[in-house]
Amino acid sequence: MPDQKAGPSGPADLRGDCARCFGLCCVALPFARSADFAIDKPAGKPCPNLQADHRCGVHARLRQKGFTGCTVYDCFGAGQKVSQVTFGGQDWRTGSREHARRMAEVFPVVRQLHELLWYLTEALTLPAARPVHAELSRVLEETERLTLLTPGELAALDVDAHRQEVNVLLLRTSDLARAGVHGKKGRRKDRRGADLIGARLRGADLRGTSLRGAYLIAADLTGADLRDADLIGADLRDADLTDADLTGAFFLTQPQLDAARGNAGTRLPASVSRPVHWTART
Repeated sequence: MPDQKAGPSGPADLRGDCARCFGLCCVALPFARSADFAIDKPAGKPCPNLQADHRCGVHARLRQKGFTGCTVYDCFGAGQKVSQVTFGGQDWRTGSREHARRMAEVFPVVRQLHELLWYLTEALTLPAARPVHAELSRVLEETERLTLLTPGELAALDVDAHRQEVNVLLLRTSDLARAGVHGKKGRRKDRRGADLIGARLRGADLRGTSLRGAYLIAADLTGADLRDADLIGADLRDADLTDADLTGAFFLTQPQLDAARGNAGTRLPASVSRPVHWTART
């Protein structure tokens, strides 16, 4: 997977740091031959592009080589946490087969927890969510504690149950953050889980809309107003965000943005970076 850098804001330990990881995403995760991946690879088997130093041998040419899926992935810092903390810096290559198996088993669990940490951390930056800040802080601390469990405890952890607890708070955060967008009598838009694949939304007013889990694959969002929208889990693969305004949009992750298309005119929240593959407009 590509090296990740901390964005303009957001904690660096919730961004992938390949230099401190043992290439776990290139080993633990499966992928199927498709538009995103050039080959099939089962979970637990190292990608053939993974080098002995745990770096990607085709990192600079991933898109050209047919590994676009790798360029839009971020472990949210779970790779270095599992490598350096959970397993104390012991490489899966030098340990036993059981050690390697357990690392591959634990990594996806910690990755889910770190993604939740990302959302909770962002939620605490939203002034409108102040009524639930105390509860958000409590759950954030609990989530961080879970990431520090032993390998055996992590493997047995019911992550789905914890996600449900966090989701209740994130839903409340979303309601609070979007409540004032259209005024006290305004109606907050809810497009949760909507099928908007290929939708023509050029110039659409989506300000303050909940787009949680919406399918926006290849949607035309050119010039759309997405200010203060909730984008948690929205599928933005190949969505066109040219000249769109995402100022104040929240729960938008770097992988989501990396999967979309945009330009220099796309306005972004401070929590993410402009993808390097977007064509700059002069």
